Amino acid sequence: MIAIDLGSNTIRIVKWDCKTNEKIAEFEKIIKTADKLIQTKVISDEAIERIIQAINEAKEKMDFNDKIVAVATEALRLAKNANEVIKKVKEATGVEFRVITPEEEATYTTIAVENCLNKCGYDAKEFFLVDIGGGSTELILKHKDTILSQSYKIGIVTFTQKYKTPDAIKFAVKKEVAKFKDFIDLAFNTYRKPKIFTASSGTPTSIAALKKGMNYKTYDPKRINGTIVTPEDLDYWLEKLMKMEMKKREELVGVGRGDLIVSGIMIFREIFKITKYKECVVCDDGVREGVAISACKEA
Repeated sequence: MIAIDLGSNTIRIVKWDCKTNEKIAEFEKIIKTADKLIQTKVISDEAIERIIQAINEAKEKMDFNDKIVAVATEALRLAKNANEVIKKVKEATGVEFRVITPEEEATYTTIAVENCLNKCGYDAKEFFLVDIGGGSTELILKHKDTILSQSYKIGIVTFTQKYKTPDAIKFAVKKEVAKFKDFIDLAFNTYRKPKIFTASSGTPTSIAALKKGMNYKTYDPKRINGTIVTPEDLDYWLEKLMKMEMKKREELVGVGRGDLIVSGIMIFREIFKITKYKECVVCDDGVREGVAISACKEA
């Protein structure tokens, strides 16, 4: 089956083998769905065209003659023209997106990350998970069969477009991420602080890739799962990336991601400070893999 996750910055597509519970093929492209969304409250015609182009590009790389489950997250939750976007994309590609709630997004991400951690040899009954997206950040505590989650409208695309300079972003990140503390304290006091801190999404995976000597073009998801990232890694790469020219930065993290990675690292670093974790296990798997695993179980 095919699972598609339309995020605020990236579209991620996976072809999944339900029998083996493994990826057959995958596709990812930066499409900036949420570009100018914070100012206009709508998904632009250009962004809609980029979504359509990306799906058609993916069709050339994998066989779409299969069951397709397509979900959209924060950008379409916010957009006033979400229904129009869904209609246009369906007419052009045959793919119909469903806008999922933050709770559903948290569940899918948890399913995917649990699967990833188990495959990496961890006991994934309990973990604290961070998903730093383009339009929102999800905090998730998994305790046995319980999933406690909170979604915040703090994302790397919306933040970068709202606050133009690194200093302004840094100040805003400190102020906004401080709001995470209430949920984190509640979660840790209710269910105890899990030993495992884990993260999925573009910022953690980019840092994991850089740590392993990969760039955007040589990125290999299989080598990312299970990579350990520390606060010191974030400090090192933030300083290094900030000193680079944008062209060089984008060679490392992807065109269109050069400015976003700065916001992402700052958000990630503040979460480390609040939680007092010393390290984080990175998983490339996220919403799309969770959608695939869920759809396979329902089939």
